[in-house]
Amino acid sequence: MKIGCCVWPLCWSVPYEGAIKRIARLGFKGIELIAWDRKTLDEYYTKKKIKELKELIESLGLELTEFVSTPRGMTSLKKQDREAALSHFKRLVEVASEFETGIVNTVSPWPFHGVKAPDIRERLLQQTFLMPADLPYDLDLDAVWDYYVELTKRFCDVVEDAGMRYALEPHPWRIVSNCDAMMRLIEHVGSKALGMNFDPSHLFPMGETPAIAILRLKDRIFHTHISDNDASSNVHWRPGKGKIDWVSVLKAMKAVGYDYVLSVELEDVPGVSRHGLDAEPIFNTELTKAIEFLKAAGKEAGVRVE
Repeated sequence: MKIGCCVWPLCWSVPYEGAIKRIARLGFKGIELIAWDRKTLDEYYTKKKIKELKELIESLGLELTEFVSTPRGMTSLKKQDREAALSHFKRLVEVASEFETGIVNTVSPWPFHGVKAPDIRERLLQQTFLMPADLPYDLDLDAVWDYYVELTKRFCDVVEDAGMRYALEPHPWRIVSNCDAMMRLIEHVGSKALGMNFDPSHLFPMGETPAIAILRLKDRIFHTHISDNDASSNVHWRPGKGKIDWVSVLKAMKAVGYDYVLSVELEDVPGVSRHGLDAEPIFNTELTKAIEFLKAAGKEAGVRVE
């Protein structure tokens, strides 16, 4: 398995050239790029910019392991919102195809479209953790699920036509928040192009044992994010600083034949990038320690990690 790194903890927003070079200097083998919204997909990721970034990534010996962008409106009951989400997804696949990466990633959506989702990270800080006051308790969640399945089928048609795969990333409290929901979606959609971006920092707070989830999902794990926590929220700490059993995770991955990237995503560690600011120098230390930890865990698990 190769160790990769997400670009956004080093530089939250475009441009990404400096962060790409920094990731290469630190010794990573893979990289992920992102477009936080449709505007960025259209205005930043032009053919010219894609060509420049692709040449830079290749010149540094990196592999773009997946491209990330999450459309809005995926769980809306309004047809025009879902059609806009499909248009966004088609553009995502178009950009990823130009980069010649084989995987696209979106985050699972909150089922209550139009209502701001609560942040699980705030739960520990508040005496009373309340759901949104405008939560529509009469919402037909069966209809939301059915429309979401149909939209996901159309997403999979797009990636299949492009010869790619779709790695959906579960999140706490979203419509797909755990292994069971992911497997149900896979069954209902019926496409071999649909799988998971396995991120144990999101599954662990939902009560999952990461190694068991891997053994259940098997070859539907297309890509992996690496970050740790203590399951009280989905914060993204350096591996080894939380309570996830990483040796067990790597043993399970070996057992199911996963041999792709371990993409480090440290969003809640010292020096991480925030909007408008690059990651501080201390963030390099966090990434270096993450690489060392994963290599040591791999050695203990009998898995080659490089």
